[in-house]
Amino acid sequence: MKDEKMIEEVDGAGFYITNLGALAASQNLKDFDGLARKSIRLIKYKGVNKLDAEKEFPGSKGYAIGFEGLIAFITAMLPGSEIIKHALRADTTVYPEIAIRELVANALIHQDFSIRGSGPMIEIFADRIEISNPGKLLPSKRIDRLIRTTPESRNEVLAAAFRRYNICEERGSGFEKAVAAIELFGLPPLKFEELENSFRVTMYCPKTFAELTPMERVEACYQHSIIKYYSSGGMTNTSLRERFKMHEKQRPQVSLVIKEALAQGKIKPKDPNNVSTKFAEYIPAWG
Repeated sequence: MKDEKMIEEVDGAGFYITNLGALAASQNLKDFDGLARKSIRLIKYKGVNKLDAEKEFPGSKGYAIGFEGLIAFITAMLPGSEIIKHALRADTTVYPEIAIRELVANALIHQDFSIRGSGPMIEIFADRIEISNPGKLLPSKRIDRLIRTTPESRNEVLAAAFRRYNICEERGSGFEKAVAAIELFGLPPLKFEELENSFRVTMYCPKTFAELTPMERVEACYQHSIIKYYSSGGMTNTSLRERFKMHEKQRPQVSLVIKEALAQGKIKPKDPNNVSTKFAEYIPAWG
């Protein structure tokens, strides 16, 4: 525990529990005055607003020892869908677990501990999950550059500990893995918001292409271009169509989304000299 910086020796007479030790391994964060309000709040609502709360997560354990229980509790409260796998029926949530894990871990790691009286919050609605933490983005960060960005944290000791405990993925890959999983599940794009004194990420239930707003379509296109930029080198009409789970006959609709993303400066052609739109590849505008 001393090597993990969870305790500090005091004049050979005993040990103090550090803030990291309490945050990671305490059985009850309320036993520590300065950290009592840093417990994770998890609330499930009956509808799409906060008028009627249905259930609240009662736990107050340290983040490391309570993480798996928290994820299991979240998963149990989420809407599910039935799938057929190897001729057997199985239940799964409509949200990918890896995305839930990464977004929750991110909220815990990047919160601003100098803001007293508030902690990480997970709110489950009928159509979405909102995960928020106290504190705005660091001055060097931008909303549109959070996916695969250079990692930087207010709480590097906590972040390093979470990586050692296999709670979060390697440096800088968390949002990328979350977006890739969301695309696989056919969900709308992640929504990143910097509020007055907090940061929030929203993950939405599945929507068809027709149900997506024009803004959501362009944002999905932008996020997909980032994923392809770091994997295959570029986004195509075909890859975006597959991301939207659309038929070949709907290629013209996808072309319109790409055209709008280009107009908004979200993406750019990988090869500016290529005149063929059918085989064109696109990358993020900053690529």
